[in-house]
Amino acid sequence: MSTALPAAPLPSTWRQFYALTKPRVVQLIVFCALIGMVLAVPGVPGWSDVGRAALACLGIWLVAGAAAAFNCVVEQQIDAKMRRTAWRPTAKGELSNTQTLSFSAALCAAGSLILYVWVNPLTMWLTFATFVGYAVIYTVVLKPLTPQNIVIGGASGAMPPVLGWAAMTGEVSPESLILCLIIFLWTPPHFWALALYRVEDYRKSGLPMLPVTHGSAFTRLQILLYTLILFAACLIPFMLRMSGWFYLVAAVILNLGFCAYAVALWREYSDALARKTFRFSLIHLSLLFAALLIDHYLPRGGL
Repeated sequence: MSTALPAAPLPSTWRQFYALTKPRVVQLIVFCALIGMVLAVPGVPGWSDVGRAALACLGIWLVAGAAAAFNCVVEQQIDAKMRRTAWRPTAKGELSNTQTLSFSAALCAAGSLILYVWVNPLTMWLTFATFVGYAVIYTVVLKPLTPQNIVIGGASGAMPPVLGWAAMTGEVSPESLILCLIIFLWTPPHFWALALYRVEDYRKSGLPMLPVTHGSAFTRLQILLYTLILFAACLIPFMLRMSGWFYLVAAVILNLGFCAYAVALWREYSDALARKTFRFSLIHLSLLFAALLIDHYLPRGGL
């Protein structure tokens, strides 16, 4: 009688492919894009707006997932050296490069088709440019060459509100660029907090992340400076009447919290505090954009 183990069930393979899309990251991307969609439509959206937004979210999710999968192929050797990423199917050799690249291409093609046909060509081209910016320019070129990789490459990650706005209006507006600026300035302190308590992983990987090349103290100072600039940028929507008092109160509270973490981290470092700062940065961006969403439906002039 054969003692060979039965083949792994098909759903486990699909879970591996799903893991390649970095679901939690993509969820935040789609959420920020959705905020751009909502803010682009005055008042309560109609059913046609809801349908367009749903298709846009699907298309953006697919292309973002494709970029994440492509990233896993490029960085599989690096991922295998880092505890944070060693579990990925590409790093463990559970999925081949051919399988992963085919999966990435299929997602990108499907998402681009949905955006081009059922949303608009501008959104498709902007989303595809974001794919190239993250998967190629950031991952292949910037990340292994410069400690400013996350600053320059952050432009791609900051694009979701622009994609969302373009999906609903067919144009890139100043308002969407302000939202893009907020995410652009949020990205370095968010990522550097992670890099601080994962510095040994990055040192082993050979990537020139800021804590590796310039040390902890310099990185913590940069986090503090960026959170102060981010605070100012988060006030712009209120100053330009994109939002009202509800958003302003939420923005001030959230940014004071982020700055408090940054100051504490700058004064006295610990891995635990860096980890808390990283987690708070995720809460900060999620609640900041949620406040924009709520404020959009509140009457102006009051909370």
